[in-house]
Amino acid sequence: MTRPEFVRKILKPVVFFGCLLPLGILTYNFLTDNLSANPLDDITDTTGTWTIRFVVITLCVTPLRRITKEAMVGRFRRMFGVYAFFYGCLHFLTYLYFDKFFEWNEILADIPKRPFIAVGFTSLFLMLPLALTSTSGITKWMGGKRWTALHRLIYFTGIGAVIHYLWLVKADKSRPLRYGAIVALLLGYRLWVYLAPKVSSYLAKRKQQPAPLAKPEPE
Repeated sequence: MTRPEFVRKILKPVVFFGCLLPLGILTYNFLTDNLSANPLDDITDTTGTWTIRFVVITLCVTPLRRITKEAMVGRFRRMFGVYAFFYGCLHFLTYLYFDKFFEWNEILADIPKRPFIAVGFTSLFLMLPLALTSTSGITKWMGGKRWTALHRLIYFTGIGAVIHYLWLVKADKSRPLRYGAIVALLLGYRLWVYLAPKVSSYLAKRKQQPAPLAKPEPE
């Protein structure tokens, strides 16, 4: 079996079903009554936590591919991004159905009181075009440059997810701050990769410029 066949036939299915494992465990605990005294909090926390985790994992793919020089890593980026959107939808539906029972008047009245809901919904909305353009056919139709530019929305999704989590937590903010540090590091790496060649080119041009001639001293 060649390496591409191994990735397509074995590794990708393993990763795909591995990404479903958190949902499977949550469903099992729900059906067997193994959640806490407040199952709504458990469902909300689990789906929300795995949303931000998959956003972080998606952001990790490009740096990992560049550092390891392993192109195979990049094949999982779209899968992780779709799973981030999937768990984000579950997280949002938990709020809509279990918490508000689709009472839209209550939902609209709740947003000004709890702005983290608006930030979370905006982050989820930014993932929608990424999920819709995750297939190979659409990628080819859009072209690599336009597809890459569109999928930079994941940067804003990561920032929004951290803000949503930070504003949501009232007491111990250590977990959202840890995720915030990771997102900041991953975005900082991208900024460094973008700016480093430009800075090097600018410094090289400065070195090549001839030194200004000294002005003759007056007699």
